[in-house]
Amino acid sequence: MNRSLPFELVYQLAALIIAVILVHLVFITVVRPNAEAVLAEQTELLAAGVDYAPERSIYVVLKDYEQETCFILMFWSLALMGFKGRSALRERALLQQSIVNVSEGMSILPEDTREYTRPVQALPDAMQNYLLPRALLAALQRFASTRNVQDVSEAVKSICEAESDRLDSELSMVRYIAWAIPSIGFIGTVRGIGDALGQAYKAVEGDIAGVTASLGVAFNSTFVALVISILIMFLMHQLQLIQERLVLDTQTYCDRELIRHMQVR
Repeated sequence: MNRSLPFELVYQLAALIIAVILVHLVFITVVRPNAEAVLAEQTELLAAGVDYAPERSIYVVLKDYEQETCFILMFWSLALMGFKGRSALRERALLQQSIVNVSEGMSILPEDTREYTRPVQALPDAMQNYLLPRALLAALQRFASTRNVQDVSEAVKSICEAESDRLDSELSMVRYIAWAIPSIGFIGTVRGIGDALGQAYKAVEGDIAGVTASLGVAFNSTFVALVISILIMFLMHQLQLIQERLVLDTQTYCDRELIRHMQVR
């Protein structure tokens, strides 16, 4: 398990760098040029005295730095959750296999544990760190040493609970991102309202363009941040559901395929 930590750390850093590069590239080549073109067109029409209602452009809504930061964090969190979800689905696939291969009606005695341990230890190295092989090995080793089925059940339960705590703790970065995105949106709100108040004297003179633009920054940043936060929270809860089912199904697998066959003479 520990051997995967350096790879996971490299993956997280690489995902962040790629998200920053790609999102910033899209913003400077597509979003901001189009937003500037839309705003310039609206300014010309207003200056010409044309009576029209400006359309809400998606480019104008997304053009500010707060929205760009929110999208960077969104894609980074998606990459983190994708990594965790892929790992969980791989482990779930192992639950479809019969590893210990105990036939119906057969009994496992403490003297037989070495024989049933071999198929588990024969799994590829990458799978040795999965929850199911670790739980099966712990169950067999505990049965061989204690010759007590209740102790075996407690050992499996303990491993599954520890794995559940570990999976939950590894989502702390995603939870932080889900909290940080609305906070960044509120920063944009404060910045926009502050700019609007700084241009209040122009509004008194009849020029409300600057105040309107600043208020647009305030409301657009909050709107985008809240929408992204809702999406991230939904996906995070789906990932938690997959991980919780993995732990519960692993415990059920051990009970059904191994523990119920254990007997002591």
